[in-house]
Amino acid sequence: MSETRISAAGGMETSYGFTDVGQGEKQGLVDNVFHGVARRYDIMNDVMSLGMHRLWKDAMINALNPRKDSDYKTLDVAGGTGDIAFRIVEASDRLAGVTVLDINGSMLDVGRQRAEKKKLADRLEFVEANAEELPFEDKSFDAYTIAFGIRNVPRIDKALSEAHRVLRRGGRFLCLEFSDVDMPIMEKVYDAWSFNAIPQFGRAITGDSEPYRYLVESIRKFPDQRNFAAMIEAAGLSRVKWTNYTGGIAALHSGWKL
Repeated sequence: MSETRISAAGGMETSYGFTDVGQGEKQGLVDNVFHGVARRYDIMNDVMSLGMHRLWKDAMINALNPRKDSDYKTLDVAGGTGDIAFRIVEASDRLAGVTVLDINGSMLDVGRQRAEKKKLADRLEFVEANAEELPFEDKSFDAYTIAFGIRNVPRIDKALSEAHRVLRRGGRFLCLEFSDVDMPIMEKVYDAWSFNAIPQFGRAITGDSEPYRYLVESIRKFPDQRNFAAMIEAAGLSRVKWTNYTGGIAALHSGWKL
C-alpha cells in the first residue's frame, strides 16, 4: 500500500483509498460507503474531525457571504445531508435558493428529512446526479460549494470543469476538504488518531470499520493544497487561493469565474 498523494489531475479515478481499482469501479465502491453511513454521516464527521468540521463549515459560509437576495442561487455538490445548504439559507436570511446535488440517494433522503424538520424545504431543491456531468445549463449559479466531497469524485478534473461551466460570470467556487497537515507534531498525532482510532469508532457506531478506513486513506491520497489549487486553475477559475484550518487538517480553496 502507498500513502503517496496524487499530485495531478489523474490518479484519483483509480484510487479507492490505498487500493488501486479498475477504471469505472471507484464510483460504485464509494456509493456503497455512503449508502452504509448516510444516517450517521454527521456523527462520522464529528468522529473524523473531533467536531471541528462544524467550525470549518461555519468559516466556509462566512467566506462565501451569500447575498440576502431571492435571486441568489447556489449549487452545493456532494451535499446530500444538507449541512452546507442549511447554513447558506440561514446566512442569507432564508432568501437564497440552494440546489443540493448528490450522486447518493440515501444521503439525499436524509437531507430532505432534515430540511422538512428545519422548515427550509421551500428554499432547497434536492437533485440526484453526478458531479462529473451536472444536469444544469451553463451559467446557472452564483456560487458552487462542495464540502468533504471532492476527493470521492473519480474524475476530479471533470467535476472542476463542470463547476466552471455552471457558474455565472463573477461566480464563486468554494471547496472545503481534508488536506495536508503542515505541522509535523500535529501530523503524527493526527495519523495515529486516523488510522487507529477512527476505524474502531466507525465499527462501534455503524458496525463496520471499512467505510471509515477508506475515508481515512482517501484523505492521504488527495492532492495537497498547492496541487489542488493548480487543478482548480486548470479548470479555468481565477484568483485561486486556500486557507488552512487547524494546521492543514482541512483547507478551504476558493476561486472566481471571471
